[in-house]
Amino acid sequence: MKLSSLSSLSALAVASTLVLSACGTESTTPGEKGDPRSLTVSSTADECAVSATDAPAGTLDFAVTNGGDEVTEFYLLAEDGLRILGEIENIGPNTSKTLTVAVPEGSYVTACKPGMVGEGIRADFAVSASDEEVEVSADEAVLITQAENNYRAYVQDQSAQLLEKTKEFVELYESGKDDEARALYPVARQHWERIETVAESFGDLDPKMDAREADVDFAGGEKWTGWHVIEKDLWPARAEGYRALGTTQRATFADDLLANTTTLDERIQSTGADKLDYPIDSIANGSRGLLEEVATGKVTGEEEFWSRTDLWDFQANVDGARIAFEGVQPVLETKDAALAEQLTTRFAELQELLDSHREGDGFVSYDDLTKDDVDALAAAVNALSEPLSLLTAAVIS
Repeated sequence: MKLSSLSSLSALAVASTLVLSACGTESTTPGEKGDPRSLTVSSTADECAVSATDAPAGTLDFAVTNGGDEVTEFYLLAEDGLRILGEIENIGPNTSKTLTVAVPEGSYVTACKPGMVGEGIRADFAVSASDEEVEVSADEAVLITQAENNYRAYVQDQSAQLLEKTKEFVELYESGKDDEARALYPVARQHWERIETVAESFGDLDPKMDAREADVDFAGGEKWTGWHVIEKDLWPARAEGYRALGTTQRATFADDLLANTTTLDERIQSTGADKLDYPIDSIANGSRGLLEEVATGKVTGEEEFWSRTDLWDFQANVDGARIAFEGVQPVLETKDAALAEQLTTRFAELQELLDSHREGDGFVSYDDLTKDDVDALAAAVNALSEPLSLLTAAVIS
């Protein structure tokens, strides 16, 4: 299945504001001795050893050698740990590949992913100022192609993490470890929410996985399945007269959720004829679509009606919208720099407001928000929505 594309533009997605180039070879020589921009990476089942934790700004080479028994991947991520600046896939055991990437001064994260699943083994990486100027190409085709590659990697990474966390979640739920399942529920779902517009493009899966009870036509014979059935069973306090699901029913709903999540991941990871394309107009529309999800479900407290974990979803939708915007930002800056600056500011303002409701590693319950809190969040979403609605037209003009 492919997202619609403009014929004149080849791609989508989350690139950084730089032009990044990744190249892979089955056999490469590790970094040149004495060159601080030439680094080696040793990846094993339990280690991601980078030869240095910092480097001067410029063109960096990461020569990655897989000393483990499983295929691995290597990523250079932005400081937020979400935006992918460059990545190398399918590094087989006892083989090496090199990632070459132009990087400005700043804070980053390196990650190896043995078995190509999960968040990977991560570490902070710093890039200091240098005399070497890191150039940004103004060639639109180059920017778009790199954006496509990076956004595809981002979506695939989030999908893989969704599958891993869903497996953990359903195992806890089926085992009756409800407190642990409740703690993992919003953590797992954030991976869904970050790529929700992509997941929704598979029309047969979205209603099976993410339908809210209020949206199900029970009278018409529709069945309710997915995350929110389990949510209600874990948080039944608001459900008057609710009968808890039995062991067999729990297994049925949990296994169904995992099966559909597996199917979703298989489609997203596909490299064949059904490989997803991410054209630049779809990225921009996806950014807007994710913010619309915030406005219609998260800020109103309707999405997580039972658990009240709406702010987790709110943050994840904003993450996805911001990363999609940042993917097309290099193109936008060549066409409408003022709009790019305005969007950057509005995203920052919304994030600052969201951060004020953090509690520990997550967020306060939606029920802890006052009317003024909700109104302020809604106003910030609306302030961002207006310029974000102009994004698609601007980047394809």
